[in-house]
Amino acid sequence: MTRYRVRLTVEAEADLLRLDDFLLEHDLSVAERALEAIKEAMRLLEQFPFSCRKAGGGLHGPRVREMLIPFGASGYVALFEIEDARTATILAIRRKSMSATSFIVICGPCTTASRTRRLVSPTRCVASEVATDLGRKNRSIVAK
Repeated sequence: MTRYRVRLTVEAEADLLRLDDFLLEHDLSVAERALEAIKEAMRLLEQFPFSCRKAGGGLHGPRVREMLIPFGASGYVALFEIEDARTATILAIRRKSMSATSFIVICGPCTTASRTRRLVSPTRCVASEVATDLGRKNRSIVAK
C-alpha cells in the first residue's frame, strides 16, 4: 500500500496554531485532545486520501478534497490537495462551522496546484513537525 507524505502549507500551519491558541486559552486538556484528533486524521490521510470527499462538489478537480475531523460538537475540516502518487498537501484547516466561507479565499480564481507550490514552505512542511511544534507550545504555556 502506498503511504502518502502529508505536508502543510504555511497557511495550514498558521491555522493549526490559531486553533490551538484558542483552545489553550480555555482548557489545556481539550487542546491536547484536539491536537490528537488532528494527528489521527493526518495518519488516515497518509493512507487513504482519496476516501475524503471532493471539495466544492468537485469544482476544483478530483484531487482537491476535504477531510472531516470529528472533535467535540462541530469538529474540523481540512482542505487538501493530492499532488501526486506520494504527496498530499493540507491547504487549510478550519472549524466545521466556518469552513464553507473560509475555503473560498484559499481556492480563489487561481488554480489550486500553482497556489499550493507557492504556499508550501519546503523546510517546514511535514505534518509531524507541526504536531511536534504544537506539543512544545503546549508545554511552554503550561510552564508560564
